[in-house]
Amino acid sequence: MQLAPQAWPHWLKQEPPSPCAQYCRPRRGSSPAIWSYWQWEPGVWVNQWREVCVDEKLLPYFSTLPANVYKVEADKQMIALYWGEKGDASVLKDIDALLKALA
Repeated sequence: MQLAPQAWPHWLKQEPPSPCAQYCRPRRGSSPAIWSYWQWEPGVWVNQWREVCVDEKLLPYFSTLPANVYKVEADKQMIALYWGEKGDASVLKDIDALLKALA
């Protein structure tokens, strides 16, 4: 976990904090998928073009996240989740499960 500065998209309904708590994990595999999704409203995840996420691999994990998880992104090296750090211990378990499964 680290605090990471973010330039949030102007179209988000509520601007998240910057810097924001970033939880990350190294990626596995030789050519993992690269993607970014922002939580537009509770339970609705969109990409940079505001297209709703329909990825059946991601949605079950995204559905476990609270409304104050602002963004989940994956590049070639890391998967990162940006969170407002409010919630009980079960939220941390859900975040850990997502990072492990999608890395």
